[in-house]
Formats: sequence, C-alpha cells, structure tokens
Amino acid sequence: MTTPPRGDPPRGSARGRRVGTPVEVVGVTWLGTEVIELTYRDPAGHTDRRQLYRSDEAQLTITAPSEPMRFDAPASEFELAAEATRLQRAHLLDPFLALAVAQVSPLPHKIEAVYGEMLPRQPLRFLLADDPGAGKTIMTGLLIKELLIRADVERCLIVVPGGLLTQWHDELAEKFDLPFEMLPSGADPGDSVTARAREPLLLLARMDQLARNDGIAQRLLAVDWDLVVVDEAHRMSAHFVGDEPRESKRYKLGKRLAANARHFLLLTATPHNGKPEDFYLFMSLLDPDRFAGRPRSTTEQLDCGDLMRRMPKELLVRFDGKPLFPERRASTVTYQLSSLERVVYDAVTTYVVEEMNRAERLREGRRAVVGFALTVLQRRLASSPAASAAALTRRRERLEERYDQLVREHAANVDLAEAPWWGSIEAEDPALIEGVDEDEIDPGEQEELEETLLDAASSATTIDELRRELETLRELEALARRVVEARTDTKWQQLRQLVEDTPTFFRASGERHKLVIFTEHRDTLAYLHERLSTLLGDPDRVVYIHGRMSRRERLRAQQTFSEDPACTVLVATDAAGEGINLQCAHLVINYDLPWNPSRIEQRFGRVHRIGQEQVCYLWNLVAADTREALVHLTLLRTLEVQRRALKGRVFDVLGEALSGRQLRDLILTALREGDTAAVRATITERVDAALARAAAERASGACSPRVA
Repeated sequence: MTTPPRGDPPRGSARGRRVGTPVEVVGVTWLGTEVIELTYRDPAGHTDRRQLYRSDEAQLTITAPSEPMRFDAPASEFELAAEATRLQRAHLLDPFLALAVAQVSPLPHKIEAVYGEMLPRQPLRFLLADDPGAGKTIMTGLLIKELLIRADVERCLIVVPGGLLTQWHDELAEKFDLPFEMLPSGADPGDSVTARAREPLLLLARMDQLARNDGIAQRLLAVDWDLVVVDEAHRMSAHFVGDEPRESKRYKLGKRLAANARHFLLLTATPHNGKPEDFYLFMSLLDPDRFAGRPRSTTEQLDCGDLMRRMPKELLVRFDGKPLFPERRASTVTYQLSSLERVVYDAVTTYVVEEMNRAERLREGRRAVVGFALTVLQRRLASSPAASAAALTRRRERLEERYDQLVREHAANVDLAEAPWWGSIEAEDPALIEGVDEDEIDPGEQEELEETLLDAASSATTIDELRRELETLRELEALARRVVEARTDTKWQQLRQLVEDTPTFFRASGERHKLVIFTEHRDTLAYLHERLSTLLGDPDRVVYIHGRMSRRERLRAQQTFSEDPACTVLVATDAAGEGINLQCAHLVINYDLPWNPSRIEQRFGRVHRIGQEQVCYLWNLVAADTREALVHLTLLRTLEVQRRALKGRVFDVLGEALSGRQLRDLILTALREGDTAAVRATITERVDAALARAAAERASGACSPRVA
C-alpha cells in the first residue's frame, strides 16, 4: 500500500487475504494513511468488505486481469494438438495400446510376457528365454513400442548376430513401424551417434562388430541408452578356470552394455548350456551382486524367477485354451557302412586320433586350432563321401604348399612348433585360442572357420613329420576317391528309400509334402542338390541355403520354397537354422547330426513355429557302426524315452542338458577309446543323467534351470 491515491480503484484481482483464493477488487476506501477498507468479489460472485493494515501489505499480490479465452486458432492445428495430447495419455486408458497399433496377432503368452512380466519392472533387468519359435522378436517389438508410447524410452540399442540384423530391421519396421537404423558392417559411427547421445535414437548393431572393435563399442557406449536388447544372448559366455572367470569378448561387451543401460533385456532360447557355473556367470549380467563368484553349492536350487521367464512350447496356448503348437515326433534311421566305406572310415578315424594325440604336446592356442581342424575332418567323414574326399584333398594341397615353402627356404631343421606361420593360424580368430565352443558362434561363422582351419593346421613339429603326414593324406585321399567313384553311398541310399517309400512324405493326392534336409557341410549340400534334382527329375524342385549366401539370396530361396508349389525340397546347412521361418513344411531330415545339441533344437524349430498347423516329423540318419553313433544313438534313445514320458516336452531342453563342448568331448572319448563296455557305460550314464535332470525341470514347469 502507498499513500492514498486519487481516482478509481485499481482493476484486477488481489490474492492473499483469502489464502490461495484470488478476489476481484471492487473498491478501496482509505481510512487515514495506515488502513484501507477493501471491497471485493470472490470467485463465487459474493461481495464482501475487509479492513487491511500496513502489516498485511507483504501478503498481498496484485495480478493483471486475465484475457478471455480466444477460439481464433486454425482448427487443423487445434485438432493436431488435441490428438497429440490424446496419444500421450492413451496408455492410461488402454493398457495394451502397442498391441492395438501393431501388425501382430495377439497371443496369451506374448501379452503375459510384455504386460505381465516386463513392463512392471522398473528398471527392467530380464532374460526372456521362451522356446524357439515362440515369438521373442515380436514380444521385444511390443515392449519397445509400449515404452516409446509411454515416453519411457527414447534411445534404444538392439545387439544381434550379424546374420539376423536385416531380419530384425524388417520385422520392427513392418510390424511395429519402428524406424531402427542399422549400423553397417565395419562402419565406425563416429560423431553421427555420439552427437545424438541425448536425442531420440533407435539403432541395430552386430554383436561381433562391437565385441571385436573397441573403438566402435566406446562410441556407442557414450550414449546413455534407455533400453538395450541382446538377441542370442547365450553367446555372451564366460567360463570358470579355477575360481577365476574367463570372459569372452562378447561377455565383456555384455557387462559394458548392462552398465550403460537403464533397461537391459536378454533374449535366448538356450540360456543354460549344462554347466551351472557358466549359467551363474551369465545371470550375473543381469544381477552382478547376487551372482558374484562361483555358486556356493552344486546342489542348490538357483532361484531366478524374478529375472527370467522360460516357457516351453507345450505350455503355450491360444485364447480358447487349445495348444498353440502341434505335436513333434522324431525317429532314428540307422544304416550300415559298406565294406569300402568301412575301410575309409577306419583309416581316417585312425589318422584323426593319432594327430589329436600328437597335438597334446603343443601349446594351448595351437592345440585348440589343430583339435578343431581334426574334428571338422571327422565330421565330414560322417557326412558324405563327397565332403570327406574334398576335405582330404584341400588339406593335402594346403599342407603341400607349406611343405614346399619350407623346402625352398632350406628350412629342413626348422622347429614348426615355433615357426611364425604356424602362430599366424592361431591369430586368425581370437575365439579359437579359447577353444571354439559351438554354442558361442553362429552357424555362418562356423562354416567360415571350418573352411579356414580344416586344411591349415597340423600337429607336425618337424619337416619330417609334416612329410609323413602328407604321405598319409595321399593314401586317405585315394581311398576316399574310390568311394566317390563307386557311387554306392549307403547313406544316400537310405535317404532315397526314406523319401520314396514312406507314406508320410506324400499327400493323399500323391504329391510330395515340402521337406527340409539339413547337412553340416557345403560339399554335402552340393552333392545332395545334384542327386535330389536327378531323383525328382527337375533341378527347380530343389533349392538350397548355406552360409556364404547373402541375406537377400537366402530370403529368395526361402520364398521360392515357401510359395512355389513345384519346389518341394530345401537342402540347408545350419545357416538356415537361425532367422528363417519354414512353417510351410513339417518334415525335416537331419542328414548329418551336429555335434551340438542346440543345433538339433534350432533345426526342428525352423518348421515348428507359430503358424504351424501340422504334426512335425524329424528323422535322424545315423551310421550305426561308427564311433560317433555310440554317443548319438544313446542321446536319441534317451531323448525318445523322455519324450514319451513327458508328452513331447523335452526337445527344447537339449541345449540345457548338454552343451556343444560336452557332447563333443563324449564323441572324442568314443573316437579315442573305441567301442568298449567302459566307454558305453560312461556315455550312457552322462547322457541319461543330463537329459533326465533337464526333463524333470521342464516337467515341473520351472522357469529357471537348477544348479547341478
């Protein structure tokens, strides 16, 4: 208040006399110089009068009169603002908004995973480990869409194996309208990413690109990611050596991603590789405090239900309660090697075992490379005469080149154990020095490693040992060529009889059902493509997929197989075991059995996916009189027993029961020690115990593997 003014009272409102309530000033009368009589009107329209003193002045505020609301803005802009406000708050009225705007089919397990398990967790630290084909990509897309709608995520990074990058990009764009950018192979994001560290950013990146290039990883990790998703997360592995963890580059990347993300989601259908210590380390990516160090006991139940969900296909249903997936049935088809094939098998196996024994004297890195090369040779021996002969020829030619190089350089006395060009083999891929675990590399990468190392590693430590190995290889190559030229491949004859004489392969009209045949090697793939084309009378009836094909070429082959009624057979290596949907077929043949149980799951999972309406059949071809069969037949027999007992709920526990390394160790034991009672007992005991444990956990409905 100031000295008494002259004229009309001020227009506006006064706030303060009635706490928190503005009033309109109607009139002011001065009573001397220290007191006024204020006449005012409250918001309800009531008029009142109060006396105010100088001591009240600090509590009063005079505001300007408000302007009346105007409605002269363009209607289109008002509509846009109203729609934006509605969308911002839509999730408050529709808790399943992302599902309503996405191009996906709602299913109970997807809704429960996204809206029941993941969205309520703040911050999210979770492992989604549903069976192959259950739709983990779709569930992830729903989660991202919902978090974007709720303004909880602006910057999202998805890390995937290189072969799945385009598939993720296309599915997120087509089904969820999510414009993810793809980080090109070998590209350094430079300032284009780091400059947007605080801006909306949706990015897809290759796992190995980040794991092997620290510079690229550092630039991406300069961004504060709201959400990081890792697909095929089981490849981020670590192992205990003593009490110390031995961390792969992918595992170290996982730790850095987890530390730099508010929400962290891992996706894998095979979270447990049969080793409890490894699973403990894997779960430490989500909770490093709870899973610090080694597990205290090998018999304790590991409670991680708050961190993961594991749903078997057999428990997934539609809204009407009917099973989502049809039944799966597997059969083992055995055959006997011919006398000539038996000679070749015994001779090559003897060579492989002797070279493995010699490799034991080598240093660790080179020993791992030599062992890997020899196991590849043994697997090709079991695949087909074409693959075996081609592998022996390439190995002999490469080692001859190295031998000639040494002779030209007059290095007859060189110590090959220390020669630089032997060491360079080990350096071609750091993962090889760690022992090459097939659980941790994708099928396409494995194909490349096999091609690189099959014919580039020898256990020879002197030039004389290398010369003698070459003499042995020439003899083996000649034997293998005799089998090829004889054209009496008993494995092919068994396949031909199976597809020609089994009614399951034909429709009621007599036309063939579509069939997927898996092999491990491109030489066998080419061999089967040629023989099947001849058998069916038309090369266009057979298509193929292998690891050296581009993503576009694979999709073209997949499209031809799915949509062309005349195309009835797809021959594929394990490069088709990930990221390709083949629900158009329900028949699968494993022409080669992989030395990794997870690959069997992946192969069957290509046809046994959401959308499959028919019972799925799988046939495994096994040469009964081989050493590998000691392990494979035991595994398949036990699997069938458990399948009957659990009504099919066992196929997808193979990767949890036995890791690729464990199965390979059993096969190598059989190769080295032969078919003895002790070997059979050891194999049976380990396989039966592993599958029984995993099947029991699956039967109980446990979402987390037991530490055992």
